[in-house]
Amino acid sequence: MALLEQDIKRVKGLGFLLNRGTEEFSGRIITENGILTAKQMQCLSEAAEKFGNGNITFTSRLTVELPGISYDNIDPFIDYVAGAGMVTGGTGSKVRPVVSCKGTTCVFGLYDTQALAKEIHQRFYVEYHDVVLPHKFKIAVGGCPNNCVKPDLNDLGIVGQRVPKLDAGKCRGCKKCGVADACPMAAAVTGETLSIDAERCNNCGRCDGKCPFGALETEETLYKVYVGGRWGKQVRIGSALNKLFTREEVLDVVEKAILLFKSKGESGERFGQTVDRLGIAKVEKMLISDNLLKRKEEILEIETVGGAKC
Repeated sequence: MALLEQDIKRVKGLGFLLNRGTEEFSGRIITENGILTAKQMQCLSEAAEKFGNGNITFTSRLTVELPGISYDNIDPFIDYVAGAGMVTGGTGSKVRPVVSCKGTTCVFGLYDTQALAKEIHQRFYVEYHDVVLPHKFKIAVGGCPNNCVKPDLNDLGIVGQRVPKLDAGKCRGCKKCGVADACPMAAAVTGETLSIDAERCNNCGRCDGKCPFGALETEETLYKVYVGGRWGKQVRIGSALNKLFTREEVLDVVEKAILLFKSKGESGERFGQTVDRLGIAKVEKMLISDNLLKRKEEILEIETVGGAKC
């Protein structure tokens, strides 16, 4: 059959993208934090054989696509994967599926990234699913300054931080310093006593516990936030907010950023363009203040025309 443009657009909103040169679609499965159970993977394998072309592909944002699905098989496919607790989606001018690095299990991870990503997914992908934004809004959750998930190239990126706390009185001026040896940034400077070069230190936490005399430990995990990053045809490195946040604070900042974009963004512009137009100083002030949260219901009532094409 000849597919109608409105049919292609309708199913795209459900997470089904037309395969180039065909009348078949790729169904996009959403993961909360990059994790699927063995049973869910088994279900997808069965669905690929039953409804698609037998292949499963993976996207750069930790979603799974099954290509080769005919238009008539879209509804049966949705019902089939729902039986294993999976849904399709991930398109449109709205909060997109959250990307998380493997910080939960990584030796360099400073916190449980997959747990934070899951909470962000529930609060801002699921609960904000019907909230139309000026364009797509991508969120990345990174476990440490290695930045494997490229947080500063997302509309909002989160990076785990462990700030070193030096007790110079406990430093014994060892000729071979375990802290200095562990520091990948050469920020630990040895002399008569140890010092930390704040300009070089990126709060990676690798120095934690490396002094046998307890001269240096790290504080609890905090979170660095980048806003307005973008990758693709136009590139913008995200602007780092000056403050480090607690876990609860960082969840508030995510919501404030979405509300700011909803209220101040212009149709068709990415969040980075909104940040540049308003100025990072003004944006940071708005994200630190609680005014956006107080105006949440009012902001969510704003009628927005989305500009995302993919």
